[in-house]
This record gives sequence, C-alpha cells and structure tokens, in this order.
Amino acid sequence: MFGEGFSSISNKEVAPMHCPQTTIPQFSSSRDSVMLGNFYNTEAEENGFERLPDHLLIEVFVRLPASDWVAASCVQKRCAALFRGEGLWQAALTRRWPSAGKEKRWPGPIGRGLSKSKRRYTALYVSKHIFPFSSLDGEIDELAGHTYLFLKEQLELSVTPVSYGLLHGTIVDQFLACGKERDTAYELASKVWLAVINNLEENEHTFRLFMQIAEEWEVFLPYPYSKSHSVQWRLFERLFTDFRDCLMQVDYYDVLTRAKHKFELIPPTWLGY
Repeated sequence: MFGEGFSSISNKEVAPMHCPQTTIPQFSSSRDSVMLGNFYNTEAEENGFERLPDHLLIEVFVRLPASDWVAASCVQKRCAALFRGEGLWQAALTRRWPSAGKEKRWPGPIGRGLSKSKRRYTALYVSKHIFPFSSLDGEIDELAGHTYLFLKEQLELSVTPVSYGLLHGTIVDQFLACGKERDTAYELASKVWLAVINNLEENEHTFRLFMQIAEEWEVFLPYPYSKSHSVQWRLFERLFTDFRDCLMQVDYYDVLTRAKHKFELIPPTWLGY
C-alpha cells in the first residue's frame, strides 16, 4: 500500500480502527489533473511557470494539499519526475514534520528507511490519521506508521502462508526494542493489527488470509505476544460480513464453531448460512 510506490499511495483509502474510512493521502481526480494541465498549457507563457527551476517547483508542490499531488504529477513528465525523486519528498517531510530529520534511536527488526523520504512521509501520515496518539513523541508516531506499512505489505504481498505468530511477535519486539513497556507494546500492536485488518481489500487473497489466521489463533502465545480480543473479534466480524458469500457451508460452520469457542456472545448478524 503506502510507501511502496506513488500510485499505491494515491489510490488507497485507510480507515482508523473504529471509523469507516480515513483518507491517506487521497489524491484528486483526473478532472483536477485536466484543470491543472490547462493552467500549465494556456498560461505558461504569461506567468513563466514552466521556466521555474526544479527547487522552486518543489516548493510550490509541497504547499499544495496532498489531495492535489497526483493531479500535479500528471500534468507534465517533468512534474512526474519530481514526484518520483527524493528531493520533493524530503522537502514535504521537512515542511510537514520539521523534527523528522533529527537523529533518533531506532533499533528493532522493522526498518524505517532513513534515506526514503517518501516512505517516511507516508509512515508519519499514517500515524497522524490512523493512530490517535496525542501524548506520544514523534518517534513512536513514526514507528506506528512504519509498523502498519510493514504488516500490510507482508499480508498483501504474501504468496506463501504467513505466520500470525511470527508477524505479531516481530511487531511487539519492535515496540519493545524502542523502549516501550510490555503493556504499551501489546496495545500498540493490537491497534496496528486492527487498522490493517480494517483496510485489507475484499478479495480472495484476503479471505484466504483471514481463514488461515483464524485457524492459527488456536495456538497459545504468552503475554505480550498473546492474541488481542478486539483483533480476533474484528477478523471474525469481517469473515461473517464482508466475506460471507465466500464461505462454503462447511467453512461457515467451522468458522462459527471457532467464534463460539472464543466469544461468549455471538451477534445475530453472524448466524445463519
């Protein structure tokens, strides 16, 4: 999704844990691109916009709303090249989060890509719009975003069965390595899982992934690596709602049995094949 390419950032929407959807960063339509293109083509000679050097164009672009960036990048090849380059994203990162350039301790198994300004910008954007942490410092905000990107990529791009326990342990270890208490690491890892589960697309790959994770959850893991009740609930909720039509009868009753084993009360909307 986010961080792996400009197009993947521009065409996705990300939802917070308990809200329908939050845009991150959602770019504007082709109509806006045409409007910006007309501005370039009809007024270029009068305003000298095309004669601006790259560093000034970058300063213009980083002051635009993020929703206009894809339109701006589609106007000319020169603009597209600027959005593919490191300079624009470094300028956007510095302008939006001035403290992001400071050296910070970053141990642990999940890297943040120090030389990849676009990925760091995306991670900070994710942290700001998905994780409502008002009292945490900049490092943990960025860490939450990078952890989200890491987990979502691992789940979306997997071609072989993934291990929930291994991924969950990696996330928890990352927070612990950055000095977080066990309870905080457990809470943050749960929030990351909820956000990712909420934002995986409704397709066959996601359905099979959820079915696999539901089966693996029968394995016991010690705290703080143990399974979050809210994460388990949300995964089963998506299976019984978003992926209900994908469940064969035998699969439905198997998943329902697992759900009844985990939760005291089952919502009526989950019942009935």
